Amino acid sequence: MAFVGGLGVVGGSRSPGLTCRPRRSRAIVWNVAVEGKPAIDRGAFPILEQEINGKPLVYFDSAATSQKPQSVIDTLLDYYKSANSNVHRGAHSLSARATDLYEGARDDIRDFVNAEHREEIIYTKNASEAINLVAVSWGSQNISKGDEIILTVMEHHSNLVPWQFLAERTGAVLKFVPLNSTGSGMDMEVFHSLLSDKTKLVSCGHISNVLGCCNPVEEIIAAAHAKGAKVVLDACQSVPHMTVDVQALDCDFLVASGHKMCGPTGIGFLYGKKDILEEMPPFMGGGEMIADVFMEYSTYAELPHKFEPGTPAIGEAIGLGAAVQYLNKIGMDKIHQYETEIGEYLYKRLSEFEEVKIYGPETQRAALCAFQIEGIHPSDLSVMLDLEGVAIRAGNHCTQPLHTALGEAGSARASLYFYNTFDEVDTFIEALKSAVDVLGGKLTKK
Repeated sequence: MAFVGGLGVVGGSRSPGLTCRPRRSRAIVWNVAVEGKPAIDRGAFPILEQEINGKPLVYFDSAATSQKPQSVIDTLLDYYKSANSNVHRGAHSLSARATDLYEGARDDIRDFVNAEHREEIIYTKNASEAINLVAVSWGSQNISKGDEIILTVMEHHSNLVPWQFLAERTGAVLKFVPLNSTGSGMDMEVFHSLLSDKTKLVSCGHISNVLGCCNPVEEIIAAAHAKGAKVVLDACQSVPHMTVDVQALDCDFLVASGHKMCGPTGIGFLYGKKDILEEMPPFMGGGEMIADVFMEYSTYAELPHKFEPGTPAIGEAIGLGAAVQYLNKIGMDKIHQYETEIGEYLYKRLSEFEEVKIYGPETQRAALCAFQIEGIHPSDLSVMLDLEGVAIRAGNHCTQPLHTALGEAGSARASLYFYNTFDEVDTFIEALKSAVDVLGGKLTKK
């Protein structure tokens, strides 16, 4: 396996053009209503009404996993109470009911990302499995020695390790796009320079789970296609937060995890263009994915079942369908508008202090901030904040190469969703000041 391209910041390059929606005024958000309810609908999340260490819970870790609304919890409970059965295999009423719910959820997901065909939505247990499916199935047929795969330094490990495996098996070359000169996103000049006739695949995140930047995926996809390469889009941090249209983007594959978008754990999905999926061999063998089985060989089922062996995560898939329905009821544009504003407020409050270093761009960013405080270890900070009821993440956030490029072993990260409030941001800041003081540090107002 060969590696080409550096991990660090490259000077003299322009910042990437971002594709997130424009900002709007904060006042609009609080006056927007959906069927008479506030757009943020905080009351739908029972877990948020508890106390941690005697303090009201402030949950700022939604980039790792989101909380679940009551409608999703009820859907899971109702399935196991009234429809629990294996899908596709039985002629009895419970099996038919479970199958209708399971396949109905697939239709909901298809509509949610605007796939052309329902068969283009493949259930997986998470985004990691979805990427591995592409790497093993598509990669086994289309990647050979000397072929090139372009990734970025900011990729989640789930969008890095499977391609390392593929390169080890095939002798392909991995190329990496470094950060731009400001460290706010990928260096698009280097990206274009890495593209060649040997490029077979580009795989990148839509939104970074550390930098919070929204990568210019339209430009990336168009440039890759001009070279005849396919594109995998890791949309784990975009699909839950903004409208994502796979036909408009023209990506070849897209992956997402249900647990980050108000759905259950243990369920995710792969979108793939139908003609590409039809040419790919099965990822795993077993029941459900076959047409006919003989002693010496088998024939395979049609899409999407060719890639879904064995008894699937039925309740979880149905729960993901309920989550999609819930998000649609609020409206993804309203969610994105609100998160843009509360994310700006979080960045503004953290930026008040000289000792705080926030990673990523100053504007047009997701509602998360990965940061360092001078003299304070992120893990110590997380523990102290938990004592105040504030949940944040500390570590490398499954982006060790990115943190190496940033010159850090890890960072603290506060990540928001539409159920968080501006008051919670203020509570977080006050808890942060107390935690830093206890840990022997300081926060000086600029």
